[in-house]
Amino acid sequence: MCLLAKVSNLAIRVSNEILMPIFNANTAKDTTSIKDDGSWVTVADTQAHNLLSNELPRLYALPVLSEELTTKQQEDILNHDSPSYWCIDPLDGTSNYTQSIPYWCISIALIIDGEIELGVVYDPNRDECFATMKGRVTTVNGKPITEVSDESNLKLSDTMALIDFKRLSPEIAGELILKQPYRSQRSFGASALDLCWIAANRCQVYLHGKQMLWDHAAGLIILANANAKATTFDHAPIFENNLKPKNVIAASNERMMSQWQNYFDKIQLTFSSKTILQPTAKVVGL
Repeated sequence: MCLLAKVSNLAIRVSNEILMPIFNANTAKDTTSIKDDGSWVTVADTQAHNLLSNELPRLYALPVLSEELTTKQQEDILNHDSPSYWCIDPLDGTSNYTQSIPYWCISIALIIDGEIELGVVYDPNRDECFATMKGRVTTVNGKPITEVSDESNLKLSDTMALIDFKRLSPEIAGELILKQPYRSQRSFGASALDLCWIAANRCQVYLHGKQMLWDHAAGLIILANANAKATTFDHAPIFENNLKPKNVIAASNERMMSQWQNYFDKIQLTFSSKTILQPTAKVVGL
Protein backbone atom coordinates (compact mmCIF):
# COMPACT_ATOMS: atom_id res chain seq x y z
CA MET A 1 0.00 0.00 0.00
CA CYS A 2 1.43 3.41 -0.98
CA LEU A 3 2.03 6.17 1.57
CA LEU A 4 -0.90 8.26 0.31
CA ALA A 5 -3.32 5.38 0.83
CA LYS A 6 -1.92 4.69 4.30
CA VAL A 7 -2.35 8.34 5.34
CA SER A 8 -5.88 8.40 3.94
CA ASN A 9 -6.77 5.23 5.85
CA LEU A 10 -5.31 6.71 9.03
CA ALA A 11 -7.49 9.82 8.68
CA ILE A 12 -10.55 7.61 8.28
CA ARG A 13 -9.51 5.57 11.31
CA VAL A 14 -9.20 8.72 13.46
CA SER A 15 -12.69 9.70 12.40
CA ASN A 16 -14.22 6.27 13.05
CA GLU A 17 -12.53 5.70 16.40
CA ILE A 18 -12.62 9.19 17.90
CA LEU A 19 -14.27 12.07 16.09
CA MET A 20 -17.54 10.65 14.76
CA PRO A 21 -18.55 8.81 17.97
CA ILE A 22 -18.18 12.03 20.01
CA PHE A 23 -19.89 14.08 17.30
CA ASN A 24 -22.81 11.68 16.99
CA ALA A 25 -23.23 11.59 20.76
CA ASN A 26 -23.36 15.40 20.76
CA THR A 27 -21.02 15.59 23.77
CA ALA A 28 -18.20 17.70 22.30
CA LYS A 29 -19.53 20.92 23.81
CA ASP A 30 -19.26 19.41 27.30
CA THR A 31 -15.47 19.10 26.94
CA THR A 32 -14.71 22.49 25.37
CA SER A 33 -12.01 24.77 26.73
CA ILE A 34 -10.34 27.94 25.45
CA LYS A 35 -6.68 27.97 24.43
CA ASP A 36 -4.32 30.90 24.95
CA ASP A 37 -4.97 32.17 21.40
CA GLY A 38 -8.73 32.30 22.05
CA SER A 39 -9.60 29.25 19.94
CA TRP A 40 -11.70 26.34 21.14
CA VAL A 41 -10.31 22.90 21.88
CA THR A 42 -12.18 19.75 22.87
CA VAL A 43 -11.26 16.31 24.14
CA ALA A 44 -11.87 15.14 20.56
CA ASP A 45 -9.15 17.51 19.25
CA THR A 46 -6.70 16.21 21.84
CA GLN A 47 -7.46 12.53 21.31
CA ALA A 48 -7.24 12.87 17.52
CA HIS A 49 -3.96 14.76 17.89
CA ASN A 50 -2.53 12.03 20.10
CA LEU A 51 -3.46 9.21 17.73
CA LEU A 52 -2.07 11.00 14.67
CA SER A 53 1.10 12.00 16.52
CA ASN A 54 1.70 8.37 17.46
CA GLU A 55 0.87 6.82 14.08
CA LEU A 56 2.20 9.24 11.43
CA PRO A 57 5.89 8.86 12.41
CA ARG A 58 5.44 5.11 11.94
CA LEU A 59 4.51 5.78 8.32
CA TYR A 60 7.32 8.28 7.79
CA ALA A 61 9.73 9.00 10.63
CA LEU A 62 9.32 12.75 11.04
CA PRO A 63 8.03 15.04 13.84
CA VAL A 64 4.40 16.08 13.84
CA LEU A 65 3.54 19.79 13.85
CA SER A 66 -0.02 20.17 15.06
CA GLU A 67 -2.31 23.05 15.92
CA GLU A 68 -2.56 21.48 19.38
CA LEU A 69 1.15 21.93 20.19
CA THR A 70 2.52 24.92 22.07
CA THR A 71 4.09 27.71 20.03
CA LYS A 72 7.53 26.73 21.37
CA GLN A 73 7.04 23.12 20.24
CA GLN A 74 5.92 24.30 16.80
CA GLU A 75 8.89 26.65 16.44
CA ASP A 76 11.33 23.89 17.40
CA ILE A 77 10.07 21.75 14.51
CA LEU A 78 10.28 24.63 12.03
CA ASN A 79 13.67 25.91 13.17
CA HIS A 80 15.62 24.51 10.20
CA ASP A 81 16.52 25.88 6.76
CA SER A 82 14.44 23.27 4.90
CA PRO A 83 12.43 21.44 7.54
CA SER A 84 10.74 18.08 7.05
CA TYR A 85 7.69 17.26 9.17
CA TRP A 86 4.06 16.23 9.26
CA CYS A 87 1.66 19.20 9.48
CA ILE A 88 -1.79 18.40 10.84
CA ASP A 89 -5.00 19.88 12.05
CA PRO A 90 -6.64 16.92 13.80
CA LEU A 91 -10.00 18.69 13.82
CA ASP A 92 -10.42 21.66 11.48
CA GLY A 93 -13.75 23.32 12.21
CA THR A 94 -13.95 22.81 15.98
CA SER A 95 -16.65 25.45 16.38
CA ASN A 96 -18.87 23.62 13.89
CA TYR A 97 -18.05 20.32 15.57
CA THR A 98 -19.13 21.50 19.02
CA GLN A 99 -22.42 22.86 17.63
CA SER A 100 -23.27 19.63 15.74
CA ILE A 101 -22.79 21.36 12.38
CA PRO A 102 -21.59 18.70 9.90
CA TYR A 103 -18.80 20.70 8.27
CA TRP A 104 -15.38 19.85 9.68
CA CYS A 105 -12.46 17.67 8.67
CA ILE A 106 -9.10 16.08 9.41
CA SER A 107 -6.18 17.68 7.59
CA ILE A 108 -2.76 16.05 7.09
CA ALA A 109 0.20 17.29 5.04
CA LEU A 110 3.70 15.92 4.64
CA ILE A 111 6.48 18.48 4.21
CA ILE A 112 9.83 17.27 2.83
CA ASP A 113 12.80 19.66 2.65
CA GLY A 114 10.48 22.61 3.09
CA GLU A 115 8.02 21.66 0.31
CA ILE A 116 4.56 20.11 0.47
CA GLU A 117 4.85 16.52 -0.67
CA LEU A 118 1.44 15.08 0.23
CA GLY A 119 -1.98 16.28 1.31
CA VAL A 120 -5.03 14.47 2.71
CA VAL A 121 -8.26 16.09 3.89
CA TYR A 122 -11.00 13.77 5.11
CA ASP A 123 -14.60 14.91 5.54
CA PRO A 124 -16.30 12.26 7.71
CA ASN A 125 -19.81 13.66 7.33
CA ARG A 126 -19.79 13.13 3.57
CA ASP A 127 -17.25 10.28 3.68
CA GLU A 128 -15.05 12.15 1.20
CA CYS A 129 -11.29 11.82 1.22
CA PHE A 130 -9.45 14.44 -0.86
CA ALA A 131 -5.91 13.23 -1.46
CA THR A 132 -2.87 13.95 -3.59
CA MET A 133 0.90 14.06 -3.60
CA LYS A 134 3.54 15.78 -5.67
CA GLY A 135 3.29 14.80 -9.33
CA ARG A 136 -0.20 13.31 -9.09
CA VAL A 137 -3.71 14.55 -9.76
CA THR A 138 -6.05 15.23 -6.86
CA THR A 139 -8.55 12.47 -6.12
CA VAL A 140 -11.75 12.20 -4.13
CA ASN A 141 -12.24 8.69 -2.74
CA GLY A 142 -9.69 7.47 -5.26
CA LYS A 143 -11.32 9.02 -8.32
CA PRO A 144 -9.56 11.90 -10.12
CA ILE A 145 -11.20 15.23 -9.50
CA THR A 146 -12.75 16.85 -12.56
CA GLU A 147 -10.58 19.83 -13.41
CA VAL A 148 -12.25 23.07 -14.49
CA SER A 149 -11.04 24.12 -17.93
CA ASP A 150 -9.36 27.51 -18.22
CA GLU A 151 -11.45 27.96 -21.36
CA SER A 152 -14.66 27.95 -19.34
CA ASN A 153 -16.91 30.92 -20.14
CA LEU A 154 -17.99 31.30 -16.53
CA LYS A 155 -17.94 34.92 -15.39
CA LEU A 156 -17.19 36.17 -11.89
CA SER A 157 -20.79 37.36 -11.63
CA ASP A 158 -21.95 33.74 -12.09
CA THR A 159 -19.81 32.21 -9.34
CA MET A 160 -20.51 30.87 -5.88
CA ALA A 161 -18.04 32.39 -3.42
CA LEU A 162 -16.65 31.18 -0.10
CA ILE A 163 -15.88 34.32 1.93
CA ASP A 164 -14.75 34.44 5.57
CA PHE A 165 -15.99 37.93 6.43
CA LYS A 166 -14.97 38.08 10.10
CA ARG A 167 -11.26 38.15 9.23
CA LEU A 168 -11.57 40.97 6.69
CA SER A 169 -11.46 44.69 7.38
CA PRO A 170 -14.80 46.55 7.63
CA GLU A 171 -14.00 48.34 4.36
CA ILE A 172 -13.35 45.17 2.37
CA ALA A 173 -16.28 43.33 3.92
CA GLY A 174 -18.61 46.25 3.27
CA GLU A 175 -17.52 46.54 -0.35
CA LEU A 176 -18.19 42.84 -0.96
CA ILE A 177 -21.61 43.03 0.69
CA LEU A 178 -22.80 46.23 -0.95
CA LYS A 179 -21.30 45.60 -4.40
CA GLN A 180 -21.44 41.83 -4.58
CA PRO A 181 -19.36 40.72 -7.59
CA TYR A 182 -20.42 37.05 -7.48
CA ARG A 183 -23.81 35.34 -7.77
CA SER A 184 -23.98 34.18 -4.15
CA GLN A 185 -21.76 33.67 -1.10
CA ARG A 186 -21.29 31.16 1.71
CA SER A 187 -19.06 30.86 4.80
CA PHE A 188 -18.76 27.33 6.17
CA GLY A 189 -16.01 27.46 8.80
CA ALA A 190 -13.32 24.86 8.04
CA SER A 191 -10.42 26.25 6.01
CA ALA A 192 -8.92 22.98 4.77
CA LEU A 193 -12.28 21.70 3.59
CA ASP A 194 -13.09 25.08 2.01
CA LEU A 195 -9.98 24.76 -0.18
CA CYS A 196 -11.03 21.26 -1.22
CA TRP A 197 -14.45 22.54 -2.26
CA ILE A 198 -12.78 25.17 -4.44
CA ALA A 199 -10.62 22.41 -5.95
CA ALA A 200 -13.78 20.39 -6.64
CA ASN A 201 -15.49 23.46 -8.22
CA ARG A 202 -18.38 23.34 -5.75
CA CYS A 203 -17.57 26.99 -5.15
CA GLN A 204 -15.44 28.95 -7.59
CA VAL A 205 -13.83 31.84 -5.66
CA TYR A 206 -12.45 32.10 -2.13
CA LEU A 207 -11.27 34.76 0.31
CA HIS A 208 -9.89 34.37 3.82
CA GLY A 209 -8.09 37.00 5.86
CA LYS A 210 -6.06 34.89 8.27
CA GLN A 211 -4.91 31.27 8.06
CA MET A 212 -2.17 29.41 9.86
CA LEU A 213 0.18 26.81 8.40
CA TRP A 214 -2.00 23.84 9.40
CA ASP A 215 -5.09 25.49 7.93
CA HIS A 216 -3.78 25.42 4.36
CA ALA A 217 -0.79 23.06 4.02
CA ALA A 218 -2.82 20.04 2.83
CA GLY A 219 -5.40 22.14 0.99
CA LEU A 220 -2.83 23.96 -1.12
CA ILE A 221 -1.41 20.86 -2.79
CA ILE A 222 -4.94 19.52 -3.26
CA LEU A 223 -5.83 22.81 -4.99
CA ALA A 224 -2.70 22.91 -7.13
CA ASN A 225 -3.08 19.33 -8.37
CA ALA A 226 -6.68 20.04 -9.38
CA ASN A 227 -5.64 22.99 -11.59
CA ALA A 228 -7.00 25.51 -9.06
CA LYS A 229 -5.02 28.62 -8.03
CA ALA A 230 -4.24 30.38 -4.76
CA THR A 231 -2.01 33.22 -3.55
CA THR A 232 -1.94 35.81 -0.80
CA PHE A 233 -3.83 39.07 -1.32
CA ASP A 234 -0.56 40.56 -2.61
CA HIS A 235 0.07 37.78 -5.16
CA ALA A 236 2.76 36.10 -3.02
CA PRO A 237 3.09 32.36 -2.34
CA ILE A 238 1.00 31.27 0.64
CA PHE A 239 3.00 28.35 1.97
CA GLU A 240 6.05 29.11 4.11
CA ASN A 241 7.60 27.08 6.89
CA ASN A 242 6.78 29.53 9.68
CA LEU A 243 3.96 30.55 12.01
CA LYS A 244 3.09 33.83 10.28
CA PRO A 245 -0.66 34.16 9.52
CA LYS A 246 -1.46 34.33 5.81
CA ASN A 247 -4.39 35.75 3.90
CA VAL A 248 -5.66 33.66 1.00
CA ILE A 249 -7.38 34.38 -2.30
CA ALA A 250 -8.19 31.38 -4.51
CA ALA A 251 -10.23 30.27 -7.50
CA SER A 252 -11.12 27.03 -9.25
CA ASN A 253 -8.94 27.68 -12.31
CA GLU A 254 -6.46 30.18 -13.72
CA ARG A 255 -8.96 32.12 -15.81
CA MET A 256 -11.33 32.62 -12.87
CA MET A 257 -8.38 33.49 -10.64
CA SER A 258 -7.44 36.28 -13.03
CA GLN A 259 -10.97 37.74 -12.90
CA TRP A 260 -11.17 37.43 -9.10
CA GLN A 261 -7.71 38.90 -8.47
CA ASN A 262 -8.31 41.80 -10.84
CA TYR A 263 -11.51 42.65 -9.01
CA PHE A 264 -9.88 42.33 -5.59
CA ASP A 265 -6.82 44.37 -6.61
CA LYS A 266 -9.11 47.26 -7.49
CA ILE A 267 -10.62 47.11 -4.01
CA GLN A 268 -7.16 47.12 -2.45
CA LEU A 269 -6.25 50.27 -4.37
CA THR A 270 -9.18 51.99 -2.68
CA PHE A 271 -7.91 51.42 0.84
CA SER A 272 -4.52 51.45 2.52
CA SER A 273 -2.79 48.10 2.90
CA LYS A 274 -2.74 48.61 6.66
CA THR A 275 -6.53 48.81 6.77
CA ILE A 276 -7.04 45.84 4.46
CA LEU A 277 -4.92 43.42 6.41
CA GLN A 278 -6.31 44.19 9.86
CA PRO A 279 -9.16 41.94 11.00
CA THR A 280 -12.27 43.63 12.37
CA ALA A 281 -11.90 42.05 15.78
CA LYS A 282 -10.03 39.42 17.73
CA VAL A 283 -10.27 36.20 15.77
CA VAL A 284 -11.57 33.13 17.52
CA GLY A 285 -10.09 30.07 15.86
CA LEU A 286 -12.13 27.30 14.29
